[in-house]
Amino acid sequence: MKKWIISFIVIILLCGIKFTNPWFLDVIRLKGLDSHQRQQEAIIIDNIVTIEINNDTLAKYGQWPFPRGELADIVYNIYKAGANLVVLPMLFAEPDRHGQDTLFENMLLTTPTIIGQIPGDVTKGNPISRGVSAVGASWEGWLYRYPGAVGPLKSFADAALGVGMLIVSPEDDGVVRRVPLAVDIDGKVYPSMSMEIIRALSGDLSYQIKTGAAGVEALRIPKYGITKTDANGNIWIDFKYKTKVYPLYEELPDLSGKTVILTVTASGLGSVLATPVGNIYGYDLLATSITTMMSGRNISIPYWGNIVELVGPFILSLIICIVVLKLRWLFGAILLPIMLGGIYYSSLQLFVKQGFLVDWTYPILTIFIVWAVSAFLRFMDEFKLRQQIKKQFEHYLAPAMVKKLQQSPDLLKLGGNTKELTLLFCDIRGFTPISEQYKTNPQGLTKLINRFLTPMTDIIMRNGGTVDKYMGDCIMAFWNAPLDVEDQRKRAIQTSHEMLEHLEILNKELKNEKSLPIKVGIGLNTGEVVVGNMGSNQRFDYSVLGDAVNLAARLEGQSKNYGVQIVLGEETAKNMDKDFAMIELDEIAVKGKQDAVKIYTSLGQYKIINHSMNWVFAHNQHEKFLTLYRQQSWVLALKFVSDLRDEFNGMLTNYYDIMKERIIELKETDLPKDWDGVYRATTK
Repeated sequence: MKKWIISFIVIILLCGIKFTNPWFLDVIRLKGLDSHQRQQEAIIIDNIVTIEINNDTLAKYGQWPFPRGELADIVYNIYKAGANLVVLPMLFAEPDRHGQDTLFENMLLTTPTIIGQIPGDVTKGNPISRGVSAVGASWEGWLYRYPGAVGPLKSFADAALGVGMLIVSPEDDGVVRRVPLAVDIDGKVYPSMSMEIIRALSGDLSYQIKTGAAGVEALRIPKYGITKTDANGNIWIDFKYKTKVYPLYEELPDLSGKTVILTVTASGLGSVLATPVGNIYGYDLLATSITTMMSGRNISIPYWGNIVELVGPFILSLIICIVVLKLRWLFGAILLPIMLGGIYYSSLQLFVKQGFLVDWTYPILTIFIVWAVSAFLRFMDEFKLRQQIKKQFEHYLAPAMVKKLQQSPDLLKLGGNTKELTLLFCDIRGFTPISEQYKTNPQGLTKLINRFLTPMTDIIMRNGGTVDKYMGDCIMAFWNAPLDVEDQRKRAIQTSHEMLEHLEILNKELKNEKSLPIKVGIGLNTGEVVVGNMGSNQRFDYSVLGDAVNLAARLEGQSKNYGVQIVLGEETAKNMDKDFAMIELDEIAVKGKQDAVKIYTSLGQYKIINHSMNWVFAHNQHEKFLTLYRQQSWVLALKFVSDLRDEFNGMLTNYYDIMKERIIELKETDLPKDWDGVYRATTK
């Protein structure tokens, strides 16, 4: 639950950051939108041409600025080449040092030319403000405001077809993405150079500005149409448009019907601006601005943009959070790039096809951060769980099985499920005399128990078993949980024999140490039990519960009563006679149970036992003995006992001695006629 809360808090915090829209988030957003500009295929503008005054031009014409009479001749030549409008993005605020202003004025009077003016701290020259009509609220407080402006000489201002404001408005990061179409200078509206060019081309004498409660909405030239803007009267520039550029020193191309921008690009003279598509000259920005307006494609932030940019990441972050925390890691790893790629592609298509500026950076950053936090929290949660699993099972399971559990921790959720297991109980017989040897040396007794339990545990784990617990000198183990073991019964029986083999080695060591040997009884049973983590959320153990568990414990107790070391339940012994030398011992109702079960013992590997004796004959004789015993044919049964006592390589001698005593006792007992041959155990 904790990781869910943390992830949700992160989502809320990220949405809160978006809602406040800090400056750094806006910068990232703009950088992201720049990538869309760079993805567009370039379009060469056909109706706008740039003639540049470069270094080679200066080598031909001489030092800049040219005498204005010479500049006028250049403009005349451009018109002779067919141009319908010449744009001079230059400031003519001072008289010509060569005294050729009259020549330049005459050119302005006879040819349609646009010249420039700039905003400033004080007003100089003759800045021109064209007629403007306001629709809606006042533009004051919305348009960029300057205290003054520097305009051209009055004669030039009066003679020129138009005078436009040369102004750019870089963003906080210094990159030009928008240009103002108008500015406020001392309470008057002055059109930008691009706006003035459009006005001149349309033949209008004025323009309109529409303002609403949220700022400027649009500018309009009556014969041209509406150009939508942002609240400050800016338009977003579509940088896919490029102009054809020709140097002035070469022969002019055919300029029929074209608007020509005459600009200076010589070293140290041309202004270079940072844009989303790299550094470009001011003339290129002007041409692109004009074309953006003329294209009729208004790049804008849609009214629903902010909602989508806030709600979309919130919903997608919740989805990625649920996937990462609830489902498999792989699903989150697959879904994340799909989400991020889909967001970017959608934003790109909205821009390319509709001109909508919808931010992709914030959604991607938000979703990635939420994914990273959620993935980290899940990793830490699973890491802690893996460490807990390792701590809990490393002493009870083989390392390979512990590793599998760490990879599938769902197997160990609190609670349990019903499953068929094979259970093993191994207990030391006659432990009291052994402990008495160590009355004065308790540590010695502890070491002895460890010498017994450690190898026994290793054998169990090596054969795929799970050590459930130690109960003093008793070991409880099971197979087929937490991981499935296909041959669980075979492994459990094999484990029992390996434990006895090792016990022989240990007893030889104890004999040399003049210590009492260790004898054990092993009980095996197979059945359905409840297995899982038993306990509370604070503390639990992986264990088993069920009747089959109790029966396995009882069978271990009966090993002494039947003079054997291993006692198996019927389900455990079923179909095991091809692998092990299985002998049915009896049909018994253990203490506390009414229902009878057949019990068996295993003498070892079938191939080994069969090779060492006449197994088939002895086994058949044993089966006949059990039949006679259950038929109450006591005399014949006793005869078989005597004959079988030395069979099976002497491994069942104690068993037959015990059965002989029981038969003698039963022979003197008045048994009911319907006696079923079931032995009712009175001890554990």
